[in-house]
Amino acid sequence: MKAILKVIQLHNNNTELISKAAKNNREAQHVLYEIHAPKMLSVCRYYIKDVQKAEEVMLNGFFKAFTNLKSFKNLGSFEGWLRKIMVREAISFLRQQKQIEFSVEEVTMPHDYANNINTEIEMAELQQLIDELPEGYKMVFVMYAIEGYKHHEIAELLNISEGTSKSQLFKARQMLQENIKKLNTSSYGTN
Repeated sequence: MKAILKVIQLHNNNTELISKAAKNNREAQHVLYEIHAPKMLSVCRYYIKDVQKAEEVMLNGFFKAFTNLKSFKNLGSFEGWLRKIMVREAISFLRQQKQIEFSVEEVTMPHDYANNINTEIEMAELQQLIDELPEGYKMVFVMYAIEGYKHHEIAELLNISEGTSKSQLFKARQMLQENIKKLNTSSYGTN
């Protein structure tokens, strides 16, 4: 008796899949969700410490994405479009929770400011250090360093000045460097 292999077609054609999902095809929406949910949960988790709340924000983001899928014009990456929705949802959630605070003092950054962090810490430890940042620092840091937003885009999204965005990033980096240094010192027993 011959063994028969069943070939399962993967949805490599995102355009067709997105088109079906835009027409409320639940199977296509489910496939898009399955493909993108892990990355989108990671995006939400950057901003929101509590995993369950991050999942809730992600689900709301997918609901908005599927509701507005007809507005996606296939001009850029679907994942990028979806990430923007998730970032906005996370910001909206934190605003509703009144967890965002930005210090108003401006900081002058030295021209020779180094952005190098020399460490060998695990990703989970780094995420914990990012979670420990004050919400304003954390949000700007994630948007700039991880998501790749520019300061003028961050300022517009968060309704803050560009200078405030820059100072929040500078302070976040300083705090992270100090905390990483402490972690390295305690881990390795050196000064």
